[in-house]
Amino acid sequence: MDAMRRPTILQYRGFRYLKVMFGLMLLAVLAYAGTTTLVGRYLLGITSLLLTVLLMWYGIAKRRTPMNKERRERHAADHYPYPQDASNHGKSERLQGERRITPAKESWFYGGCLQGWLSAHVYLGTALIVLVSLHSGLTFSWSIHTLAYVLMMVVIGSGFFGVYAYLNYPRLITRNMGENSLEAIFRHITELDEQARIRALGFSDDINHLVLMSRQHTRIGGHLIEQLRGDQANCPTRLAVQHIHQLGQTFIHDAQSENLLELYSVLLHKERLVTQARTEIALKARMKIWLYLHVPLSVGLCAAILSHIVSVLFYW
Repeated sequence: MDAMRRPTILQYRGFRYLKVMFGLMLLAVLAYAGTTTLVGRYLLGITSLLLTVLLMWYGIAKRRTPMNKERRERHAADHYPYPQDASNHGKSERLQGERRITPAKESWFYGGCLQGWLSAHVYLGTALIVLVSLHSGLTFSWSIHTLAYVLMMVVIGSGFFGVYAYLNYPRLITRNMGENSLEAIFRHITELDEQARIRALGFSDDINHLVLMSRQHTRIGGHLIEQLRGDQANCPTRLAVQHIHQLGQTFIHDAQSENLLELYSVLLHKERLVTQARTEIALKARMKIWLYLHVPLSVGLCAAILSHIVSVLFYW
């Protein structure tokens, strides 16, 4: 099974861009040490600028993929058509034909090599830490130059989190949800709320109030902080489970205690489903939230770099 596992973006083509990253770092150190300080820093600055432009282009290339995918599908349909009433065997032949007509040399044009783009994006972005640090000479002050450096480090740091999220969270989502879906969980929670309401009718107003609060005020998702945490402060369902559990310990063993145990089991099952749904939403929110930092900060970084270049060329 492990032998058939698909390599990650970090392992793309035998760590191709990891080797490129180390090569760039080595050349940067040699250029900085082997030339005059000013020449070396200008060379590193130009190289860093070109790398930044290339990394920004990844965002454009990524958004061109749907158009290129449709173009590839139309191209496949033109070369491997089959009638509308074709058998499954004919469809299988067409699918095989689609795979045959997308050779490696065309994959960049059709957007099929975004994994390579992303691998280069990660490793070349990491190389900027060394290149730009040498370019700056590790000399910092309250200036636009230091602001550009800080923005670059924040952008790279958010990118590291994005890599971690996309490599780990999909697996956690699958493990958490299994064969379930959020829609199925919500339907099941609604059914459990109704069961809890019916079972609570034979108890005191306090217990009915707990069940009602659990039904009306339990939030799944909520505001941004709750989505990221995957929890709700003072969750009514959790409080109801805890209170009924404590109450059940004071009951003697009779028919009423058995009814209370059934109510407790229903609310406990609901709490587990609520936790499962919140975990699903939290993992997906964490996969997306970093982009709301990474992309705007990247735009801000471009503006800071432009200001840095103008100030160096005309006011230095």
